[in-house]
Amino acid sequence: MKAFLRAYARNKGAVAGIVILLLVAVVAALADWMFPFSPWDMQGAPFQPPGDPDFLLGSDSLGRDVAAGIAYGARVSLLIGAVSTAVAVLVGVTLGAIAGYAGGLLDDAIMRFTEFFQTVPSFILAIVLVAIFSPSLGSIVVAIAIVSWPPVTRVIRAEFLSLRSREFVQAAEVLGRSRTAIVFREILPNALSPLIVLASLMVANAILLESGLSFLGLGDPNLMSWGFMIGAGRSVIRLAWWMSVFPGIAIFLTVLALNLVGEGLGDALNPRLARRR
Repeated sequence: MKAFLRAYARNKGAVAGIVILLLVAVVAALADWMFPFSPWDMQGAPFQPPGDPDFLLGSDSLGRDVAAGIAYGARVSLLIGAVSTAVAVLVGVTLGAIAGYAGGLLDDAIMRFTEFFQTVPSFILAIVLVAIFSPSLGSIVVAIAIVSWPPVTRVIRAEFLSLRSREFVQAAEVLGRSRTAIVFREILPNALSPLIVLASLMVANAILLESGLSFLGLGDPNLMSWGFMIGAGRSVIRLAWWMSVFPGIAIFLTVLALNLVGEGLGDALNPRLARRR
């Protein structure tokens, strides 16, 4: 663990990414304390510019606090990103492990099924799924998970194909261990490094997908989100630029932080790459 932390700390960008991500998480966790009111409630006059004592980041066209919307929106974005990624990873690891370890016709069937999902643009498929099931937190999570699992399947399958012929796996088979024990105790732990890096990038992609859906009016109508705030401010961007700019900065910083963290994890978990850099 110490070696991993030292390798991670050598990447200054990755350290900056984790700091930004922690700040976003803290703001999301303390949103109720920082803004003890609903982000949907009118708090003052509309179109108050940033810097006002009552509106640090300004107010929108209905007099709602933009800063409160960003704080509560952080909670929604992180929640959807984490949960949808967890579901996608669970599905992808299961299918990838079966395909990579079993091989043969089962491998071909799973990979053709995976390729079918990859032929459809992920954002278009997410829009269709959310529109079919009606916009809600659950439908958004399911839609993002459905379009996100194929890369996980391909990565895990490749790792299993590489690892199943290694000596330690063959030794476990000779000792008479069950296939389940070999998969979960021998192969899967050695395939976690690329999966961890991929999962951090998937969270960033999930946040972008959720923001895009909310921008188009397909977000949960009961939850404030960054994409909804940008969409609400696009028609008055010349009059109140802060309505779209500040949520956009929040999305940019969060996605950038997740990508920097993913790069840092890749360096720390891949000693050869770390030494080259």
